[in-house]
Amino acid sequence: MLRFFWGALALGCGVAQVFAGSPTPVDDNGGAPMRFEWRREGPAEACGSNCRVWISATGYITADTSRDFEAFARDPNVRGAVLALDSDGGSVLGTIALGRAIRNLEMVTTVGKTLVLTGSNGDRRATLSPNGNCESMCAFLLLAGTRRYVPPQAHVLVHQIWLGKKRKHALESNYSAEELNVVQRDIGRLAQYTIEMGGAAELLETALRIPPWEPLYRLSPDELQRMQLTTVDAVFAQPPSHAAMAASKTTLATVGQPRAGARD
Repeated sequence: MLRFFWGALALGCGVAQVFAGSPTPVDDNGGAPMRFEWRREGPAEACGSNCRVWISATGYITADTSRDFEAFARDPNVRGAVLALDSDGGSVLGTIALGRAIRNLEMVTTVGKTLVLTGSNGDRRATLSPNGNCESMCAFLLLAGTRRYVPPQAHVLVHQIWLGKKRKHALESNYSAEELNVVQRDIGRLAQYTIEMGGAAELLETALRIPPWEPLYRLSPDELQRMQLTTVDAVFAQPPSHAAMAASKTTLATVGQPRAGARD
């Protein structure tokens, strides 16, 4: 891993126009900032007392997202909960900060699209579709779960980190020494974070091979396994320890009204 890390730094120094990391990428797609919301499975008559509960995390990761999540996580039920990601990525440093907060709360991460049910009497009933997208930095956020599950229908896509303002004109743009310094810093921090979360160097190496003028690369089921992005066979499977199992059951039994977290 150390040999790969120093090689990535050297490559970043030699080819400025290929790697240009950004602590706060611009959302060129006009996506909304990430929101966190409690959701309960429905319809109620279908699952009865066994309706599953999760937190939907949908939208773009900004520099403020970790602070928004910390406010949301004042709810004690967040610890050990399932976090369903549906995101097109975002800020490098914002992702790292958010990922560490998620790991500290021993959460379970997955990829899924939350579909809100109509006529649910305001109790946030929904279904969790496996057809979610986790793009760019979202793949590294997925690593934050103590347990991680990617359903076969989900799309996990990666590419190089880039200066947000120059992403759409990557080949035509010029890059300064200051921007190159940002490259080295962010690659180093992302490598450290990947190791910290128990991910494989192959994830970062694969992402750094895909320039922004090419389509994002979808990770195969085999790659997801090798890169440690999926570590369990089912997202709502009980954790191995008896203490964790008891905590999970308590969370599902006591969670009440949904709470909105992030700002619009």
